[in-house]
Amino acid sequence: MLELKHDLRIPATRDEKGRRNFVSGLRSFVLHDMAAGLRHVYAADVEPRWKRRRGRAPRNGSEVHEAIRPNEYFKFYSALRVTAQDMVYQTVRPAVERSRESLRECAAGLAERRPLGSLELDPGLPIPRSVSAVDIHLMPGSYHSEEGPDDLTAGSIYDNRLAVSSFGLMGQNLDDIGQTVARWLRHARPQFAPRSILDLGCTVGHNTGPWKDQFPDAEVHGVDVAAPCLRYALARARSQGREIHFHQMNAESLRFADASFDVVFSSMFLHEIPPAGIPRILAEAWRVLRPGGLMVHMELPPNGALAPFDAFYLDWDCAYNNEPFYKPYRDLDPRRIVRDAGFDPAKFFEVALPSWGALSPREWREALRAGTAIESGRTGRLARGVRWYCFGAWK
Repeated sequence: MLELKHDLRIPATRDEKGRRNFVSGLRSFVLHDMAAGLRHVYAADVEPRWKRRRGRAPRNGSEVHEAIRPNEYFKFYSALRVTAQDMVYQTVRPAVERSRESLRECAAGLAERRPLGSLELDPGLPIPRSVSAVDIHLMPGSYHSEEGPDDLTAGSIYDNRLAVSSFGLMGQNLDDIGQTVARWLRHARPQFAPRSILDLGCTVGHNTGPWKDQFPDAEVHGVDVAAPCLRYALARARSQGREIHFHQMNAESLRFADASFDVVFSSMFLHEIPPAGIPRILAEAWRVLRPGGLMVHMELPPNGALAPFDAFYLDWDCAYNNEPFYKPYRDLDPRRIVRDAGFDPAKFFEVALPSWGALSPREWREALRAGTAIESGRTGRLARGVRWYCFGAWK
């Protein structure tokens, strides 16, 4: 299992480490080996049966789901995947709760020794029901629950569970998405020098930090609704020597002035939002961007860009992993929602970026030159060779 690279690491017993390694390996087995088996079962059995009954192949992910749901292999795959996800929290939570006080002390010590960045909390901020009423990713208590004053527990659970559940594909600092997108921007627009950067839905700031790494002269901000995640994010950034400013805000109603930022970024955030909120978030991004600025969202690829089986595979989380807005988001047309938010359609873009951490710098640049088109079997899928899908527009 990945060892976190900051001062907020929590001590774990040998048995706890063994269980984490087992669960991480189980997750990898389910999402690699069993997923390959699922594709084979679909091609060899499920799709031919559907064709014999309907006279055609399934046309979209929903029809693939309808066709494969009775299949015994799919039932076993789904049961094991849900169990593995629940086991992630069972292996992480006891050590985090045991370390609750030491986490607070560590954060306080970092504030004294390395007072970088800042934190602005809003105790009166209403927590959206999309967070408060849903244990997202099956995480008990979701991201916002607090165990006491100055609590960091939810942030630590999020960070440690991601280290287990991503089985190394998110990089040494769980920041592969941020590193990939920020480095792509530097590569694609070497003359672009942002003065201020905003990360929407930043959780523990793992993908916020790379923007400070790649643009050290920029002022970097992150917003989220979850106070314990933001406390943790500030301490995490301080322990890594990064000056980042965190704010408790709802991305649908930002408390920043018009034209405040040169980059507005998010990673794996929009699919957590009810469909009615997405237009408001994109409109806010347009409002706070300066002319010539960039809005870029790393997200799951749209269903319309994928083959039916791959669309079904990515939408599995919507049905079985407490991600109720996953499929409604992926059914949207990114080009249309960007246009409707006020951006010029001619300045829209979408790319599928090779993972920075999976390649050497030379290989990564070569992969970019080879093309950034969406590949149905790899884009957005947590597996070897993953390509991160991004879309957005210049203002």
